[in-house]
Amino acid sequence: MTQEPSAPGPDAWTLGNMRWDAFYLLAFAAVLSEVLVNTPGSVAAAAGAMAALVPWYLLVGRPMWTGGRSGTVRATVYVIGLLVLFGVAQSQNPNVWFLSLAISPQFFSFLDTRRAMGLGIALNILAAALLVYRYPRASTAAVAFTVAAAAGGFSVFYGAWVSRIIDQSAERAGIIEQLEATRAELAAAQHEAGRLAERQRLAADIHDTLAQGFTSVLMLIQAAQADLDTSRQRVARHLDLAARTARENLAEARTLVADLAPAQLDGSTLPDALRRLSKEPGLAGPRGTTPVPPVDFGVSGAPRPLPMATEVVLLRVCQEALANVRKHAGAHSATVCLGYEPDAIRLEVSDDGAGFDPARVNGGYGLRGMRTRVAEAGGTLTVRSAPGAGTHVSATVPA
Repeated sequence: MTQEPSAPGPDAWTLGNMRWDAFYLLAFAAVLSEVLVNTPGSVAAAAGAMAALVPWYLLVGRPMWTGGRSGTVRATVYVIGLLVLFGVAQSQNPNVWFLSLAISPQFFSFLDTRRAMGLGIALNILAAALLVYRYPRASTAAVAFTVAAAAGGFSVFYGAWVSRIIDQSAERAGIIEQLEATRAELAAAQHEAGRLAERQRLAADIHDTLAQGFTSVLMLIQAAQADLDTSRQRVARHLDLAARTARENLAEARTLVADLAPAQLDGSTLPDALRRLSKEPGLAGPRGTTPVPPVDFGVSGAPRPLPMATEVVLLRVCQEALANVRKHAGAHSATVCLGYEPDAIRLEVSDDGAGFDPARVNGGYGLRGMRTRVAEAGGTLTVRSAPGAGTHVSATVPA
């Protein structure tokens, strides 16, 4: 049974506002209870001013830091109204001063740190002045302004703390933005690398299969043309081999389109595929073309199943190496050996032909394609050759 994904919960900012609402409500309820129970002056004036603080907060203040825009005029109006209502209530009951602990932090939600600190200090100075005005004694003034200093210090401390959190949040936001940009660039680079790798893979597959197949078909047709006037039997044989090679090429083309295993490996083991590849007609040296040597095939070690990707790499390397023997070596003999080692598979293709200097070979796709294929499989490819000394190609792939 599939479990439905849970709905995302509120974010940190929303949770913070909800907690702030709860704190303000508790502080307001506690101070209002004190006003109603013990107010030396007018209970109606103190309670009415405090009651007005509720809609003033909900309708004017709170929307400024819960998604709306404060604006200078709106913030000024809210602050003036807040100070007036607080002053009226505090002038009737000194304990209203405790409500400043819930009012001062509000300023940091819609003002910069310096202004918010200043208003927090001014709120406490207002409360102290009203208390001294109501009870004009030296002892009262000392206590009042001591409390104001302590409350102002709290406002400064709170402001510094909030400012530090805001700076850290801004820094984290910048880092997150950089990480997202880097991730987007990395995704684009990976996409481009994947596109180029796929393009290179297709180029290698086309070179190792279709291009070589078409070359064989062309050679067989040329051989048939050369035998038109001498032997109809040989012409028929060449055309039959050309048709068979063309059918194999068609199967390879369909395989490339479907992105399946090579046709030679379809329902066959790697040794069988390499054995057929060594004996395929395209390597038989049709009459009228450069003679191509017979190819001996051998297996060492105990054959075992391999990943399809490994078999494809070894098959393509063998195809390319034998194609080079056919087109360039002029050899009298060639050998293909597949060796099963404990932790690797080794494919060796050798011939006794003209050889070449590997350091001076450039521009050809064959050797470069073989090296790329083997390297992508985590293996190594070595080519040993010298003019007049034949060529030995060895590909080792982990298994």
